Amino acid sequence: MNSIPLEEHERALGERLRALRLDRNIDQATLAARAGVSVRALRNLEAGNGSTVRTLVSVLRALGRESWLDAVAPVPTLNPLALVSAAPRQRASRVPMAPTP
Repeated sequence: MNSIPLEEHERALGERLRALRLDRNIDQATLAARAGVSVRALRNLEAGNGSTVRTLVSVLRALGRESWLDAVAPVPTLNPLALVSAAPRQRASRVPMAPTP
């Protein structure tokens, strides 16, 4: 199990989002408006003070970083169980027994 506290993950994600926003020279009010969230919700997200998935996704969309979600929930390209179920079943054939003398 990962020993890093949940709060640390939230804080690190918030810092990355804040750095991305600042790198693009966007203030919080502008990004919040583009994302359709309140400035308070954006501040909480950037500070790692908890947020909703909706706020996170909205901010990622507004920053053009929806691809970050692929790392969280990648779309499987191949299901190993599908391979098993797609293969035809092979059954043991019944060999007739030789007549007994």
